[in-house]
Amino acid sequence: MAQQQTGSRKRKAPAVEAGAESSPSQGLAAADGEGPLLLKRQRRPATCRSMVHYLKVREVGGWGPAGLQGFDGEMRGYAVQRLPELLTERQLDLGTLNKVFASQWLNSRQVVCGTKCNTLFVVDVQSGHITRIPLLRDREARLAQDQQGCGIHAIELNPSKTLLATGGENPNSLAIYQLPTLDPLCLGDRHGHKDWIFAVAWLSDTVAVSGSRDGTVALWRMDPDKFDDTVAWHSEVGLPVYAHIRPKDVEAIPRAIINPSNRKVRALACGAKNQELGAVSLDGYFHLWKAQSTLSRLLSIRLPYFRDNVCLTYCDDMSVYAVGSHSHVSFLDLRQGQQNIRPLCSREGGTGVRSLSFYRHIITVGTGQGSLLFYDIRAQKFLEERASATLESSSGPSGRKLRLACGRGWLNHNDFWVNYFGGMEVFPNALYTHCYNWPEMKLFVAGGPLPAGLHGNYAGLWS
Repeated sequence: MAQQQTGSRKRKAPAVEAGAESSPSQGLAAADGEGPLLLKRQRRPATCRSMVHYLKVREVGGWGPAGLQGFDGEMRGYAVQRLPELLTERQLDLGTLNKVFASQWLNSRQVVCGTKCNTLFVVDVQSGHITRIPLLRDREARLAQDQQGCGIHAIELNPSKTLLATGGENPNSLAIYQLPTLDPLCLGDRHGHKDWIFAVAWLSDTVAVSGSRDGTVALWRMDPDKFDDTVAWHSEVGLPVYAHIRPKDVEAIPRAIINPSNRKVRALACGAKNQELGAVSLDGYFHLWKAQSTLSRLLSIRLPYFRDNVCLTYCDDMSVYAVGSHSHVSFLDLRQGQQNIRPLCSREGGTGVRSLSFYRHIITVGTGQGSLLFYDIRAQKFLEERASATLESSSGPSGRKLRLACGRGWLNHNDFWVNYFGGMEVFPNALYTHCYNWPEMKLFVAGGPLPAGLHGNYAGLWS
């Protein structure tokens, strides 16, 4: 029995997983007017500061593109602060899959995910149906057999959402799929990384950068038109055929004086306006690269909190990078040449910041303790719970930090669980990934237990 084996908890403490992050939001669709309707433009109603009113206006298409422009901008800023406290959770059943490390919205009801057990799948958040996507195999398939146990740590869509980048069957290789069909396009398995890919970022619709545990970043260029002749389905055996490509440039992270052997690239984020690429390495440094036809390193900065730097995001509106670490989020405004925004402390028992995303001036923090926190970078404070639950209430904040606690998910009651955790029934899930669907005000969150030896998963739709 589990209760009879609690003495074995004196064994060596288990390792902790380092999760992945990604989180761009979906585009905002506009309503179109036709013919005579343009001549009978309706008068814009008085501004109503009601979230329910705002959502209903969005649902029916509002007052057309011109009428919505001012109102929508005003209300979106209001909504981004009020939405978190309105969200409620519906857990999704992922069966026995192990730890979701990466996720992205494909459309209004489908999310693509990658797991530690090296499974790429699409989940329908309405029906719960799961569709597994075949992984792309190296030309030298034997190389992939030596890389079991890593999983898929990164999934990113290009700006036009026509291509998806992630890991292959061999986690050292970069796989590219076409959207919306998810047909394979190409696989970067030639002269690329020698260790697991931990991060991917798109610089444009056809240029992506990958970061690896081998301490390198690689620049890849994809031209779907050139691959048309190689991407097809074999008529006899039904196997996908795809191109095998090599990177245009590979650059190594500089070795630090302190901890020089731990320069693994853990996260990437792109500042598209300046064609810049931010990278975080596990030796506690932030690196900035100029990304054009090749990669040119501009600077390297020692981070103020350098333990477990595993996630990175970029705010286009404020030109600020945010780095998640063991217990803090550090902000880098490189226009000022210094860190002029004070770091925030997650105060979640030192379990680490596991996922980050920006929307306007609000940063969402997924922690290792199964909770979501929300920080206003302009006010430099966490969002707080409202004293009253009434949407129309004008009462101020309660003084309590707004914290959304995620559900239990599923945990495999294996020998590791019994021996090291004494059969503990409730175990918090690390939130390794989250992504917003802002047009429909939905948030997908996923992860799994933090210790490396535990097998389990969590996924939830907050809406």
